[in-house]
Amino acid sequence: MHSAPVINLGGLNLDLSAIFMLLVTSLIVFVLCRVAVSNLSVENPSKMQNFMEWVVEFVQGIVGSAMDLKKGKPYISLGLTLILFIFVSNMLGLPFSIVTETHHEETIFGYVIEATRNLGEGGHVEILWWKSPTADVSVTAGLALIVFILMNFLGLKLNRKHYLKHYLEPFPVFLPLNIIENLAKPIALAIRLFANIFAGEVLITVILMMGYYGIPFMAIWQGFSIFVGALQAFIFTILTMVYIGQATIHEEDH
Repeated sequence: MHSAPVINLGGLNLDLSAIFMLLVTSLIVFVLCRVAVSNLSVENPSKMQNFMEWVVEFVQGIVGSAMDLKKGKPYISLGLTLILFIFVSNMLGLPFSIVTETHHEETIFGYVIEATRNLGEGGHVEILWWKSPTADVSVTAGLALIVFILMNFLGLKLNRKHYLKHYLEPFPVFLPLNIIENLAKPIALAIRLFANIFAGEVLITVILMMGYYGIPFMAIWQGFSIFVGALQAFIFTILTMVYIGQATIHEEDH
């Protein structure tokens, strides 16, 4: 396995490849959305406009399946952002990877890359710079933490009485279990997304080791990885909407 370019800044270990890939993902999503809304036309819409309209309708369907669409309209933009950001993140590690090899300590902005402190066998280390950001558990944990904070905040703000009451249902003795269930939601979100994307990139590395014999397997796996990446973006988004719906909408309102 390749090493990550990690630097220590103020006691925090920062993975430069993850930060770089997050910036690349954000830029791609921004450009994609900007192109889609430029030169909008009702009579002669562009292919990109049609594609984005389809994505918006798809997200509306996701929100509508988790809660009443009238109450879920404020979350459509959240769902659209999540599904585009995660899908693009999942895809970035498929076409290629950028790996550099070094035989000595390297520094960036005066900070030593931690991976080069202990050179590997043969006195060298391979550093991976280009990958899917969602193949890093810290990234998926960050996304899951945002969802966790948001769903609990909205529950307390919009549905405080019933939100707090549900921790004591069906009986007060279930309070510890309900708390554990709530804490388990972001963990499940983070691990599911990370495990699927990371495992896919590991398998790509294994197939590459096969040389020319791995070409047909690579073609098949690349196609399957696109399906898995899209599926994981969908699952993360729909679970986010389900969790928000459970926290903000009383059962009698469903």
